[in-house]
Amino acid sequence: MTLRLPAFAKINLDLRVLGVRPDGYHELRTVFQTLRLHDTLTFEARPGPLALTCRTPGVPTDHRNLVWRAAERLWREGRGARRAPEGVSIHLTKRIPAEAGLGGGSADAAVALQALNRLWSIEADEATLAQIAAGIGADVPFFLRGGTALGLGRGDAIYPLEDLPPVWVALIRPAFGVSTVEAYRWWDADPGRSPHVSVVSPPPAWPVWARMLGNDLEPPVVRHHPVIGRIRRALLRDGAFAAAMSGSGSTVFGLFRTAAGARAAAGAWQRPGWLAVATRTASRLEVARSGIARTGRGRLE
Repeated sequence: MTLRLPAFAKINLDLRVLGVRPDGYHELRTVFQTLRLHDTLTFEARPGPLALTCRTPGVPTDHRNLVWRAAERLWREGRGARRAPEGVSIHLTKRIPAEAGLGGGSADAAVALQALNRLWSIEADEATLAQIAAGIGADVPFFLRGGTALGLGRGDAIYPLEDLPPVWVALIRPAFGVSTVEAYRWWDADPGRSPHVSVVSPPPAWPVWARMLGNDLEPPVVRHHPVIGRIRRALLRDGAFAAAMSGSGSTVFGLFRTAAGARAAAGAWQRPGWLAVATRTASRLEVARSGIARTGRGRLE
């Protein structure tokens, strides 16, 4: 059996840091949104130990990769720890850059949990998969379902929201990443004030809560990387009805009504070593139809 599945990126439409928890993590309130930009994972059932391959330079193919960690944790859940994971090879094709605030590694881990749950016939239910996912990374549970969702706690308590009407998105990621650890350390040192996303004229069907969006991590990150602020302002000048840094950065997104607007804005930032692409948002139903969480089978993207 071979499964070929997309692992969709996300942006944080809104991200508020509410303080530091007793366990040392930060208390968050965030709104996740799935994008059509995706990695692709190919799973092949075959004899022998678990194998993970990827042709993208710098992507680890051992326990440092969240896909590998997801496989190990699910295997222990279903088969115990007496044997190492086996019976599947996984090839990872990357399009989502690392340290970009787009959740590529977490998305890959969530898809691995869903696919291996079927291939290994473990039959863990959704609640069990969500618990395993939270142990891998704070935003991994979101990627089990996708769409538009509220994240609380560390971002791992997921509450689906009514999906926003689809819009086009320009993504600009400079030739550097921002580690999550660094971004939160900068916020701890000087939280500053969170600028609201400039929502110029949102689509009429957007709800009231989506009219005032912001990212509390953006001011401290911009103080260290001013180009992020310049990109955000340029996207608004180019016609985005909202723009902000996603997650801990370094990607900046701009929301557009048309594909042409998003493509033109992304095209203006084409530079060596940068990511500058146009994509669009994806609903929970689109995510489900592309995967195996609801359909029980893999679908080619």
